[in-house]
Amino acid sequence: MTVPCFSGADVERAVSPHEAYDAVKQAFIAHAKGDWTMQPKLYVTNYPAGDFRAMPALGDGHALLKWVTSFPGNPAQGLPTVTGLVLLSNAETGALVALLDAAAVTALRTAAAAVIAAETLCRAGAESTAVIGCGVNGAETVRMFRALGSDVTVWDLDPARSAFVADRLGATVASSQEEALESDIVVTVTPGRELLFPDGSLRDGQHVSMMGADGPGKAEVAVGELARADLFCDDWEQASHGGELAAGVEAGVVTRDRVTDIGRVLTGEADGRRYAEDITLFDSTGLAIQDLAIAKIAVAKADALDLQRLEL
Repeated sequence: MTVPCFSGADVERAVSPHEAYDAVKQAFIAHAKGDWTMQPKLYVTNYPAGDFRAMPALGDGHALLKWVTSFPGNPAQGLPTVTGLVLLSNAETGALVALLDAAAVTALRTAAAAVIAAETLCRAGAESTAVIGCGVNGAETVRMFRALGSDVTVWDLDPARSAFVADRLGATVASSQEEALESDIVVTVTPGRELLFPDGSLRDGQHVSMMGADGPGKAEVAVGELARADLFCDDWEQASHGGELAAGVEAGVVTRDRVTDIGRVLTGEADGRRYAEDITLFDSTGLAIQDLAIAKIAVAKADALDLQRLEL
């Protein structure tokens, strides 16, 4: 038995931004309807260095397990922050179907979730879009916005990195972080170690997709700002324990009835933005059903690609 192995470049060749967007959107809907299922991610921690995460999902005849890491200090050592594998199996036989690079799958589904939330929750007539953080996931988010026809401003603490992403993807570098944070739509894709939105900084009518704070102790927005915004998330069980909303839950500012899962908005079961002046905030923690959506597209194209194969 041989199994196709998708490198990061193979995943990018197999799954276009448009395909990723559509697939992740449908995965949110399938999860909201109960057709696709998953358990909250399991953290194996080795702080302060980083953590390992195990993420299972089941849907549409397939089962998936992603074993992925987050080691924020790695770039200083010339290593990627995110590494790991995605294992896709046949749900009827248990047979392994494919292995995929976890970092590439993560980047695609992170970008898709950020853009889906932004387009679903932003106010009509929103004119400016900014992505804060130009690492792998931030760059992929810019690529997806651009593929879908949106102009984007970018900002990163490393000017060379923001300039590289802007030049490669046809974006504009903001004159300052403050300028980027004042955009109508803001996507934050930072390590989550420093606040981007302190108390009183969110603007009326603004939408923010917060993608960076994906573990305990991380935050990109002050707890006080959570009380001012209409709150949305990818999955309450994960977001309430390890996402941007977790600090608000601990402080008693955020309760379950204040947070809407984005899948319920996409199915029409729940309201998204109600008024133009509302502030909407989406907390992404990253779901295994999103990884499953990306992996299924890639595997469907395996025969058309010259892939390495692993003999079991």
